[in-house]
Amino acid sequence: MMTNRLGDQLKEIREEKKITLEELSLKTRVGSEKLARYESGEEVPSEATLLKLSNALEIPISNLMDGLK
Repeated sequence: MMTNRLGDQLKEIREEKKITLEELSLKTRVGSEKLARYESGEEVPSEATLLKLSNALEIPISNLMDGLK
């Protein structure tokens, strides 16, 4: 199983910004269940979804891309 650096980063950034999964879901139009799977490492988001997430969290997409390495 791959490491879950991306999911860990995503959750950490979301919690730092005090955004719930539901709020992030509304901002990105990605289901909260799917977002939870990204955070747990069960699924890996597409580049298009990473862009939505970075925009919603107001961070550079490179911050999330680093988690994929």
